[in-house]
Amino acid sequence: MTSQRKTPPARLLMTGLSLFLAGACNDGFDFDLRGGIGAGLDTTAAAKAATADRPRPDKRGIISYPNYQVAVARRGDTLSDVATRIDMPASELARYNGLRAEDPLRAGEIIALPYRVAEPSPATGGRGVVTPPSGVDITALADSALSDAEKRRVSTEPLQPAPANAPKGETGLEPLRHKVQRGETAFTISRLYDVTPRALAEWNGLDSDFTIRENQILLIPPAAVGAPDRSAAAAAKPAAAPSAAVTAPGTSTPTPTPPSARKPLPGPETEVKAPEAPDLGKTQTARASKMGYPVDGKIIRPYERGKNNGIDIAAAAGTPVKAARDGKVAAITTDADNVRIVVVRHDGNLMTVYYNVEDVKVAKDTSVKRGQAIAAIPAKDSFVHFEVRKGFDSVDPMPYLK
Repeated sequence: MTSQRKTPPARLLMTGLSLFLAGACNDGFDFDLRGGIGAGLDTTAAAKAATADRPRPDKRGIISYPNYQVAVARRGDTLSDVATRIDMPASELARYNGLRAEDPLRAGEIIALPYRVAEPSPATGGRGVVTPPSGVDITALADSALSDAEKRRVSTEPLQPAPANAPKGETGLEPLRHKVQRGETAFTISRLYDVTPRALAEWNGLDSDFTIRENQILLIPPAAVGAPDRSAAAAAKPAAAPSAAVTAPGTSTPTPTPPSARKPLPGPETEVKAPEAPDLGKTQTARASKMGYPVDGKIIRPYERGKNNGIDIAAAAGTPVKAARDGKVAAITTDADNVRIVVVRHDGNLMTVYYNVEDVKVAKDTSVKRGQAIAAIPAKDSFVHFEVRKGFDSVDPMPYLK
């Protein structure tokens, strides 16, 4: 093998997969697959945080904010169609969004405008500029956003502000804008801003695979007016449990009777024989050795927590990539480099991840058997990145393979 794709950072790849699963499941459980990076963070508050609905565009598709405007595409639109409808040169609109004039757009897709066009008004079927709610310190919000701009790669290039006499429209907060960088996914971006992937997709018209492109400008859904502050929710801690009653030194502590007890507990003099402890080592070893290798090949990069949260296995192009264990397909997605990813959920709170595959042969929510072909090794960069996840954490796959 003469070339090898560099395995993406675990934070970028695995966060995306985790949030996809969190958005897909109904029980609200958060599969946090960030590994060692960002340990201790929890997306539960983000998943529950209320985001505002996207404002309605006018007949042209324009949504106008105090500092920028965007256009919303219709079903069947190309970029040229949007440019014609808003009276803007297609070449300028295409260059600003990293697209071509003939590129097709999804219904509801957001197109950023390089400069302002006529404000929405009753003549265009709109209500004017989205106005921030009273009592909100917009300056403080802007300063906070700009202070994090470098870390979060927010697009902050200066644009024309709305004219002072522009008509006021519906009430709402102006969203932050994020310019997609190489290697990012909709899920990693959602995690950066504590919003759900579903909200990000609804605001930006993303498809069912949450596909984004490099240099795309995304609107980050703002909090709904009156919703709890996200940072405060994230910092909230559960109340401490009440402490047990303290007895005087030298006196015995009374044995409490649980509500479910049907007969009195043994007295202090009664000898209670503890059950023999099971041999957890044998149990775990037997349980761990129930996976097969996804491909037969040479391991070209071993597991190293926080740096490579799995193993990379080289194999000839077209080699079938097989499910390591019986399970159910939890996710099939693509990262910003158009690399395919398959995630399979297994019993025992385990998941396996197959990154850098093509010709996917299974569908989401379908059951698979150990050894069943689920994809193939691509012609370019002929290897598969394989991970085993237990709950929140990546684990060394080697003890699970036999």
